[in-house]
Amino acid sequence: MADLQGSGIIGVVVEEEIVFTFTELCRASRSDEAHVLALISEGVLDPVGSGPHDWVFEGPALRTVRTALRLATDLDLGIAGAAIVLDLMAQVEALRSRLRRAGIQ
Repeated sequence: MADLQGSGIIGVVVEEEIVFTFTELCRASRSDEAHVLALISEGVLDPVGSGPHDWVFEGPALRTVRTALRLATDLDLGIAGAAIVLDLMAQVEALRSRLRRAGIQ
């Protein structure tokens, strides 16, 4: 982990091509299995595989888990509320992308 220019912000760079097992994702996100399972049941995460013993997650799942858990705790939204906020954030980004491609924004 790197301290970003003395700002006290700790960040981890995760390559898009990396994959995590269920256990690795829980460890990397500093989350317990129950929270990650709740994110899966809410549709926030979409693992590949038939069950926790062979699930794999792409690199961006780490950022998603951390963001969802931060929303759930900091804003007292719970997992379901965080899932809704993440969905709305994705929709806003998709709309912004469409506007940029259309030369409107």
